[in-house]
Amino acid sequence: MKPDVFVKLSLMMLLQYFIWGAWYVTMGTYMNEFLHSSGLQIGAAYSALAIATMISPFFVGMVADRYFAAQRIMGVLHIAGGVLLYLATQIHDNTLFYWIIVAYSLLYMPTIALSNSIAFQQMTDPGKQFPWIRVFGTLGWILSGLLIGVFSIEKTPSTFYMAAIASAGLGLISFVLPHTPPKGKSEGSAIGTEAFVLFKDKSYLIFFIAAVLVCIPLSFYYGFANLFLNELGMDKAASKMIMGQISEAVFILAIPFLFNRIGVKNILIIGILAWILRYVGFAFGNLGANVWMLYAGIILHGVCYDFFFVTGYMYTENKAGEKIKNAAQGLFTFATYGLGMFIGTWFSGLTADNYMADGKHLWESIWLVPAYIAMLVLIYFVLFFKDKKTAGL
Repeated sequence: MKPDVFVKLSLMMLLQYFIWGAWYVTMGTYMNEFLHSSGLQIGAAYSALAIATMISPFFVGMVADRYFAAQRIMGVLHIAGGVLLYLATQIHDNTLFYWIIVAYSLLYMPTIALSNSIAFQQMTDPGKQFPWIRVFGTLGWILSGLLIGVFSIEKTPSTFYMAAIASAGLGLISFVLPHTPPKGKSEGSAIGTEAFVLFKDKSYLIFFIAAVLVCIPLSFYYGFANLFLNELGMDKAASKMIMGQISEAVFILAIPFLFNRIGVKNILIIGILAWILRYVGFAFGNLGANVWMLYAGIILHGVCYDFFFVTGYMYTENKAGEKIKNAAQGLFTFATYGLGMFIGTWFSGLTADNYMADGKHLWESIWLVPAYIAMLVLIYFVLFFKDKKTAGL
């Protein structure tokens, strides 16, 4: 890969995830401060990305991939997205805000697949080259959190302004990215229904159900962790939450070494166990003697995400084989970040509303709910997942 292409692709990934991190982490806090939203309304806003995750494969597979150069359609989507991010700060009605976030999410989510397509088209050895490009996405998310803290804009509309500027910037930059022509008619369905054959494998079906269910605890973190830390009084909570992304970048490196040593089942169990420990830490942590529990809950994000979802993607590919691996990955994404997160965001919102007294959140009770859910998923997984073929990959 030529150095100038590497620089362009790295900048693309950095801005792609900088945009997401800039508004997504603090949206719950913004809605609470400026829209006086209920927990259900916050959960509904976070469900927008889940809805878009379920719809975007149809757009990418049936429209973008067939008729448009990837870099051009991505440019248009990001410029339009920047306008919507700005408009989101100009209204004060929860219902209208929700529909703006839904519209924005429908523009943003297809750009994830498009940015990956642009990157892969330029690579001679994707297995070795893609991680070095994708890591800039994690760095972009971290950078957004740092800037939110540096400029003290966590509880202001400026997080959306920052994301809007970055979105418009990436939109313009997209037009000078390496040309990625349309692929024409693609084979298979948009959400990977060809991969349903995997459900004949009992062990994979059990894993798949666990993956959908574990998205419910995941939704609690994305929707309410920043609001929780701010209500506790943690200074510059968004900047401290980037420790989760740092741990994600670190722990992903451990997965290849653990596959052959402890096996896939044990890695997945550790991932689910981390969810339980995280929420117990949040439930009983405070800014006094137990402040370490709050930081532990944040840092455990790397184990929670990598050991279950990254391992899950690899397990899915291993089970699917070459012929249907793309369909299998599409189905796994649809079920987890789509269906699972949609259920989780609404359920987390209802839970937050249920545990309130005198206008204040009862955070200990709220956080114990996802801890119990993760515990049930863990018991289910330990008892029923018996795939001896995947002791290592």
